[in-house]
Amino acid sequence: MVSINRVVMQPASRRMIQALGPQKLEVAEVSGKWGEMFNFKSYEQFRYPKYDICEGPFKDAETGEERRFDLILANQVWEHLDRPYAATRNIHKMLRKGGFFWVAVPFFVPFHAAPQDNSRWSARGLKNLLIEGGFDADAIHSEQWGNRHVALRNMEEEWPPVYDPETDDIKNDPMMPICSWALAQKT
Repeated sequence: MVSINRVVMQPASRRMIQALGPQKLEVAEVSGKWGEMFNFKSYEQFRYPKYDICEGPFKDAETGEERRFDLILANQVWEHLDRPYAATRNIHKMLRKGGFFWVAVPFFVPFHAAPQDNSRWSARGLKNLLIEGGFDADAIHSEQWGNRHVALRNMEEEWPPVYDPETDDIKNDPMMPICSWALAQKT
């Protein structure tokens, strides 16, 4: 069962990651486990509250040196951060030259504090966030998806709504984004 809010974003994002050649990548994921589905060269999870990406780059526990990765993933996390711009700058520092940051965020979904709910971005807003975080505008690919049908489903008492291919319209309406995602490369 997949949330209707992620039914388009997840396959599109999987294609983005597969195109990078996951088996050669050293990867970190911020407070999630979405990356477990890929066959990465290496994969680590950094979870809040033990690690707070807003406070600075992740450091090696033994040496205290900042960690570097080929790809960092953040799935449905940035909306919960108190300081997403600082966190994005920290991600940029943690990437090797040529490394990538994939981030997915909601736009039109109900408030969901875990532990807080602070921000929303369209594809354009997400690109602007990444630029402010140090990524070159030409090295960012951002997308958004949604429609009014899904927006109405998001108002149901049981949230998030489960996608039903028999009844759910998933045609994109650019004027009604539900979620946004982006892949940014450190140049």
